[in-house]
Amino acid sequence: MIDQGFVITTFVTLFVVIDPLGLIPLFIALTQGMSPAQRKSVGRRACLIAAVLLLIFGLLGESLLNFVGISMPAFRIAGGILLFLTALDMLFERRTQRREGQHADPAHDPSVFPLAMPLIAGPGALASMILLVGQAGTGWTGKLVVFAEALLVIGIVLALFRVAGPIECALGRTGTMVITRLLGMLLAALSVQFVIDGVVGTGLLASTG
Repeated sequence: MIDQGFVITTFVTLFVVIDPLGLIPLFIALTQGMSPAQRKSVGRRACLIAAVLLLIFGLLGESLLNFVGISMPAFRIAGGILLFLTALDMLFERRTQRREGQHADPAHDPSVFPLAMPLIAGPGALASMILLVGQAGTGWTGKLVVFAEALLVIGIVLALFRVAGPIECALGRTGTMVITRLLGMLLAALSVQFVIDGVVGTGLLASTG
């Protein structure tokens, strides 16, 4: 029988780490200038990819990283660097062009990067899946609970993405511009924190902590 405390802890952990509410303004900023149909498609694809990544890492994450010789600190550093590039993109040319009414680059699709990864299925979420599956024990019942709750949180993310349009309309063009710039700064800081956490995880900064 599954411990109810484990079920609650799993949901709270994944909800806090993935942060569906915090993803709404990021989704608005990253899909600025897209039609409602394009935005829905990007949201569905991002959530589907993120769900697959979480399930894969829950099943094979630690073994996969060990097999290819990648540590979680290195994984976190890489995610931070990629997220920093996205922050620069939001602060400067591409996002500015979209806000000025120009069409987005048809080849640009934020569903895989940065939405699915590292924003939804980021290093923290992937690491949490590995840890939670490990805590679930050797049987499959506990593991299935973790997977089900991960899918539930992803479902919440998708539902919030669906109402991103009305939220954007409420903000207006000026509000969206301000929030996009602000989020670019916050993403830059978050990416640096990812890198710092990764470096600390390697033990290189242990003596200065």
